[in-house]
Amino acid sequence: MLAKKTTLDWITLILVIVGGLNWGLVGFFSFDLVATLFGGMGLTNIVYDLVGLSALYMLYKMCMK
Repeated sequence: MLAKKTTLDWITLILVIVGGLNWGLVGFFSFDLVATLFGGMGLTNIVYDLVGLSALYMLYKMCMK
């Protein structure tokens, strides 16, 4: 049976998916959606930081099972 997902699990999953889709857009079309949506480097960097931390959290969760 699958473990119940917490709110943090869902947020990190969404952020990692957004990050993956953004990297796909950058790779295929040279289009950075996050930078386009959030403009200034300050907010864009925060989003990138959250995506990276989310990936580390998901990796941690996978290794702890």
